[in-house]
Amino acid sequence: MQGLPAPENSHSSQFSETLNHEKEAKVRPGNLRTRIFLDGGDPEESEKLIRLLGFLDGQTTNPTLISKNPDARLRMDRGKGFTEEELLDFYCQVVQDIARRMPEGSISVEVYARPDTPADRMLDQARKMFSWIPNAQIKFPCSHEGLKAAQQAVAQGIRVNMTLCFSQEQAAAVYAATRGANRGDVYLSPFVGRLDDRNQNGMALIENILRMYRNGDGHVEVLGASVRSLDHLLYGIHLGCDIITAPYKILNEWGENGLALPDPDYRYAPAGLRPIPYEQIDLDQAWHLYEIDHELTTKGMEMFSEDWDKLII
Repeated sequence: MQGLPAPENSHSSQFSETLNHEKEAKVRPGNLRTRIFLDGGDPEESEKLIRLLGFLDGQTTNPTLISKNPDARLRMDRGKGFTEEELLDFYCQVVQDIARRMPEGSISVEVYARPDTPADRMLDQARKMFSWIPNAQIKFPCSHEGLKAAQQAVAQGIRVNMTLCFSQEQAAAVYAATRGANRGDVYLSPFVGRLDDRNQNGMALIENILRMYRNGDGHVEVLGASVRSLDHLLYGIHLGCDIITAPYKILNEWGENGLALPDPDYRYAPAGLRPIPYEQIDLDQAWHLYEIDHELTTKGMEMFSEDWDKLII
């Protein structure tokens, strides 16, 4: 799978030429410190947003987003699924296409992980996926086996993005499991929208983790994920989130609003959502001593793997 040939077409060359001209005309807001990622599996969306915003700092993908890729949907609509090998090759090609458009960005690629997938199988996938592009960040779930795999991956020089995080304890476990890593090698992705769906203020989890990590060495960067609204995006920027990843619709709305940034007195008003209280947690424990299990992590793993499995014949 490594080194799959890039599809040659006039559209790609036209895009490169157009993008070079547009980059000259557009400037990233000078006071924007948070890095902005697209959450999606369609390189055409990446292209449109780079043109609209003038920049993108990276992209996050997952099995569900790849299953929604237009080329994958077209193939399925024609009644032709993928073999497992073909699907991995397809994922590789999509990721390589995105990376060509953002050669200096960070591209997150997610391992296939069901709740019962062992760490060694995740790690095998991670090694292959990390070889696909030079700017890969491999996504592991915030589960016991996912953390076990991530600890070994970081030790082997593989950059990671710990996804499906729903609690401060899980965030503490990620910090402990990757202790000693360099900044930039480890992302943590707390999921905002799925907590909102449960009538909890998901942005409070982001705020709590950022506060907790101030007591650490700074090696884990917080990547706000499952962003559902422009308010989520703006409040994440206001909080000083290292990275925020958002779907095309929200970033397009932000771009059409002129890349407006929150004022210093910006207030987020999560109407009707229950607060998530801050916990005093010691970051110096061994990672397996934290409360890692979370039902939303398990549910997310099931959903991602089911969407992937639907594509396989």
